[in-house]
Amino acid sequence: MSVQINERLILDSMPQPVLAVDLDQRISYANFAAQEFFSASISSLRKHTVETLMPFGSPVINLVENCLINRFSFNEYGIDLSAPHTGPDSIVDLHVAPFEDSEGAGLALLVVQPRSLAHKIDKQLTHRSAARSVSAMSAMLAHEIKNPLSGIKGAAQLLESDVSEDNVELTRLICSETERIAGLVDRFEQFSETPVDLNTPINVHAILENVRMLAKNGFGAHVNFVENYDPSLPDVLGNKDLLTQVFLNLVKNAAEAVDKRKGEIQLCSAFRPGIRLALPGRANPIRLPLEFSVIDNGLGVPDDIKAHLFDPFVTTKSNGTGLGLALVAKIIGDHGGTIECDSTRERTIFRVRLPMAVAVSDEKGQIHE
Repeated sequence: MSVQINERLILDSMPQPVLAVDLDQRISYANFAAQEFFSASISSLRKHTVETLMPFGSPVINLVENCLINRFSFNEYGIDLSAPHTGPDSIVDLHVAPFEDSEGAGLALLVVQPRSLAHKIDKQLTHRSAARSVSAMSAMLAHEIKNPLSGIKGAAQLLESDVSEDNVELTRLICSETERIAGLVDRFEQFSETPVDLNTPINVHAILENVRMLAKNGFGAHVNFVENYDPSLPDVLGNKDLLTQVFLNLVKNAAEAVDKRKGEIQLCSAFRPGIRLALPGRANPIRLPLEFSVIDNGLGVPDDIKAHLFDPFVTTKSNGTGLGLALVAKIIGDHGGTIECDSTRERTIFRVRLPMAVAVSDEKGQIHE
């Protein structure tokens, strides 16, 4: 049973993984995208049945069986194909349809539509909505709390000269606690929509190198840093101080997560020309070809907070406020980019994707803006 050469050429050119399954539920064909998706050659895939290829208990097994027996097409959305050979968070949409090869034998054709990236990008809009909510709250806090706090602190300082020695400690406690609350409100104010210049060409590699030096001479002295940069990447348009704050926060979190003796943090950059983000209110999607990654070999992000990692007040630290990554997501969103996290045991990757400042041509000579 084989697919005709003209059909095979068409299927091999498709960006979606495509599998053909025979009546014994064995894989008889896999296009190039499928071989890449399942991390296996076609000769290796032909040794598998659907049951051995898919995760245990996968609904794909029943879909293929029904298609082969009843000759009906099926669509299934949000199927989890996560496995060692497909990687974590492999959420896909699946189309299963009856098909006949050149000899008239019945097959089931599986077309896999990975949606992990689309799903993650969709989350970016949720992160931005959450950040806007915090922005509104921060403006209210600054107005409604900081002004009364100044009055309370001033009154306590005046009382300090008139109270007995036993009560001086109480007035100083009032002052220190008002300062602590004011400091917390100051952190909220970072979310406010204050206008900043985001149109300066920035070399992100220079920012990463500065962050690495700061970390190596401070909180990351115990970490082995590995740099893997694409030096040909163009500048991004943005604010140097804000982008430094982003990567300093990511590297600091990574340094706190890794082992004191064998901790490693990789700082990477790459050109990804196929990444685009469609935003409400914009006719054309934003191209996000510049990818900057912070990778650590720590214990990973707990499963129960992965989906809410960039939400305000979500933290794994006993003394944390949960505002650091929420602020990072807001800053990257203000720069027109996205941030995502992939985390498994002993490997956590934060990927920041940004638009570039100028148009450049890729290796095929095509111009990308």
